[in-house]
Amino acid sequence: MAIHELYQQGFEARCDGRYDEARQLFRQILQQDPTHPDTRWQLGLIQGFEGDFDGSMITLQRLVQDHPHHVKARYDLAMTYMMLAMMDEACAELQQVLRLDPSHSDAQKQAAYCP
Repeated sequence: MAIHELYQQGFEARCDGRYDEARQLFRQILQQDPTHPDTRWQLGLIQGFEGDFDGSMITLQRLVQDHPHHVKARYDLAMTYMMLAMMDEACAELQQVLRLDPSHSDAQKQAAYCP
């Protein structure tokens, strides 16, 4: 199956809360393309949804390090930092999101909590 099809199926499974199924589909993608940024992002989200905030943070940090212009991953990393009460890091990440996408409305709203 093509990466695009696997990703779409994995995305739908993740949105439906079928995390094991989504993870299996995303791992198939990473076997074909270990650097696939959106797949890595989705896996980081699943970690967070399952309560593994530290694991999610690490996954998203690595993704942002490898793909610094991945706005969605940066925003979700900022939200993870906020959940972990790492406000300095969260605010720095939100500023990066807004630097990349000044019209990012969710980042604008969250940045209101930053000094």
